[in-house]
This record gives sequence, C-alpha cells and structure tokens, in this order.
Amino acid sequence: MTTAPDIAATEREALRDALGLLKDREQVAERLLESSRKHSFDPDTELDWDAPFEDDKWFWPPELVSLYDTPLWRRMSQEQRKDLARHEAASLASLGIWFEVILMQLLVRHIYDKPLTSNHVRYALTEIADECRHSMMFARMIKQGGAPAYPVSRLHHNLARVLKTVSTTPGSFTATLLGEEILDWMQRLTFPDERVQQLVRGVTRIHVIEEARHVRYAREELRRQMVTCPRWEAELTRISSGEAARVFSISFVNPQVYENVGLDKREAVAQVKASGHRREIMQTGAKRLTDFLDEIGVLRGAGRRLWVSSGLLAK
Repeated sequence: MTTAPDIAATEREALRDALGLLKDREQVAERLLESSRKHSFDPDTELDWDAPFEDDKWFWPPELVSLYDTPLWRRMSQEQRKDLARHEAASLASLGIWFEVILMQLLVRHIYDKPLTSNHVRYALTEIADECRHSMMFARMIKQGGAPAYPVSRLHHNLARVLKTVSTTPGSFTATLLGEEILDWMQRLTFPDERVQQLVRGVTRIHVIEEARHVRYAREELRRQMVTCPRWEAELTRISSGEAARVFSISFVNPQVYENVGLDKREAVAQVKASGHRREIMQTGAKRLTDFLDEIGVLRGAGRRLWVSSGLLAK
C-alpha cells in the first residue's frame, strides 16, 4: 500500500519544467524564513538619516540616469545632471512604493486559501512585512532628498487596479518579478558605488539583501504555477505579463522629472526613447528575468510581442 509520504514524494518528482525538478514548497519557505531571521533590517535604526548629504555625490549612478550619453546630457551642466539624478532617484523610489503596495495585495490574495500555519504562508507574511518597511524606507528617502514624490499617471494607476484585480496567480508572480528584478539589478550597481550618497547606498543595500529572498520565493512559485495551471491561465499570464512590462517601461521614470530640473519635457522624452545606451541598460537589467521567463514558457505568442514592444526584450 502506498503511504501519504510516498504519494507526496511522487507528486514532487512529477513537478518538472525546463529548468528541472521543482523544489519542495515547504522546504524552500523554511530556508527563506531562516535567512529572514538572520538578515533582516530595520531601516529606521540601521541607517543614519541625520547625516548631511555631500555636495559632490550623486543620488543615482550617472550611467543609470535616463538621459545619460544623449545630446541633451552633453549640453547639461554637471550640477543639472546631479539634480536630474536626485529627481530620478525619487521617481524610482515612488515607482518602487507603487509596485510594493500592489505586491502586498497580490501576496495576501495568494495566501487567502492556503494553510495558514504552513511555512509557505509564514514566509509570504514575512515578505509582506519586509515590503511594508521598504515602502516606508523609500518614502523617507524621498523626503530626505528634497525631491517630490512622483506617482504614476492616473491611467496607469487605474490600469494596475484592474490588472491586480483580475490577475491569475502565475500572473501575480510574473508581475512581482518584473517589479523587483530590474530595480534590483540597478541597485546592485548602486550600493557599492562610492560616487553615490551614503544614505542612498544604505537604502539600496538593505533592499538588495532582502529582495533576494523575495525573488527566490516568486521564481519558485511561478515555476510551480506554470507547470500546474490550466492552459487558459498560462495564456492569460503571458498576455497580462506583456502588458505589465509595457506599463512598467513607460512608468519607469516620470517625465515630470525633466521639467522639474529645467529641461524641455518633450525633447527629453524623445531623446530617452532614441537612446541606444538607455535601451541597452533596460534590456541588460531585464535579461536575467526575461531569460528565466523564456525558459519556463511565459514569453510566447502575443505576450512575447508585448515584451518586445516594451523595450525590455530584444527582438
């Protein structure tokens, strides 16, 4: 007679995708919980919020500023370039808060019908707590830097309301990775960069360390969902993720930043769109994610075409 543990083992072995056998959901969550116990931070006490900013330091690495290496950038003074970096850092932090608020709602929906004492649910709740701290940390950094917050457009704000309401579970985890991995790539370049303000480096360091767990959780769950979900759900995930990529790429830097540093907004937006350097930065930042999504079957059909149109995926 086959025992329950034998059945469970057989089911785990049967869950396989292009990357190989899927790991046990509870064991993955247990390791992430242990990592959370060892490597979690309270930004209010971890960072020196009272230290003055240094005049010669940037708020974002210049190579990651949207206008870098454009004709307009070459006409700008160094002071104006640094001011644009400060505003873009605030814009990215605002975008991060928007994504994290969406992510928290998606995670709560995900665990609503899951066993509440499981490691999987406990880790989701731990991640929600992380995201709460991150959102407060980003908001405090924006205020400290003196630039305004930059909300996404009303259209994209309301479109996201619809997307997160109708999102499938695999769609939710794909959107989670979209919001986390590109910013994570940029932040990995930022926190060791001695040209950057110490507070910004500290904020990005905390975020990178804690987001590594979030990415692992989302990747493992997305693999499981794409293997087990019905065909219609996989197809909807491909379309919704492509649309999310399109919205994300448009919202990545709020165009108001250009006007707020004395630039012509139309000219700046046009030069960013035409910039080969910017296109390379965005595609390089997204490559680890798009390679993963391609391997597990997300980047197919019309969804793939949407990803290409977003500029995050090369043709």
